[in-house]
Amino acid sequence: MANEELIGYHKGALATLSKERQELAKMVGVVDQFIKMHMEELKKLGVDLEAEAKKQQEAAAKEEPEEPEEPRLG
Repeated sequence: MANEELIGYHKGALATLSKERQELAKMVGVVDQFIKMHMEELKKLGVDLEAEAKKQQEAAAKEEPEEPEEPRLG
């Protein structure tokens, strides 16, 4: 391939990836808005999300093995 073609190819790829990144950021923003909305509604209904998170962390800590497993080879 000619050098100019390679440059064009890479510039086009960067432009496309940049636009995809922008769209992904928009999606993350929308998801964050939904999370916030649901958290606010649960709070209105009297659910203590901090207490729920703490319970889940404690339950996960109990499920973790005390000694790490030895790595398996092969």
